[in-house]
Amino acid sequence: MIIDIAQIQKIIPHRFPFLLIDRVIECEPNEKLVAIKNVSVNEPFFVGHFPEEKVMPGVLIVEAMAQAGCIYYYYSKNLQTTHNDLVFYLAKITAKFKAPVIPGDQLRIEVRSVKLLSKVGFFKAVGYVGDRIVAEAEIGFSVNTRK
Repeated sequence: MIIDIAQIQKIIPHRFPFLLIDRVIECEPNEKLVAIKNVSVNEPFFVGHFPEEKVMPGVLIVEAMAQAGCIYYYYSKNLQTTHNDLVFYLAKITAKFKAPVIPGDQLRIEVRSVKLLSKVGFFKAVGYVGDRIVAEAEIGFSVNTRK
């Protein structure tokens, strides 16, 4: 299953400049999800991080992973039939960074579940540029409906 940007925007409330997933290229509910973030030199965070050696901030790599995890949760719990009003709140992060992500890179994020409950999700995410692992994280979040 491929999920385009219009569908992503129906699932998570993030918008530019904080929507960090461009496309989902693979989604097997309850198995795995693969998402893409195309890292452009025009990203607003590159203005200050770092002007002389542009590097995608680790916290934004983790945020992209969390957004991918929310999309994975949405399809794994089959919520597309009942909800378009969900908000996901970050609850836990453990992350490791192994290499920088720079302009021109395509960050590929693979997500697999650890535990998916009715109002909480825990998953593992691995970020790649090409075949190289650039980041790994274990992320937990809570799920609520918008008011």
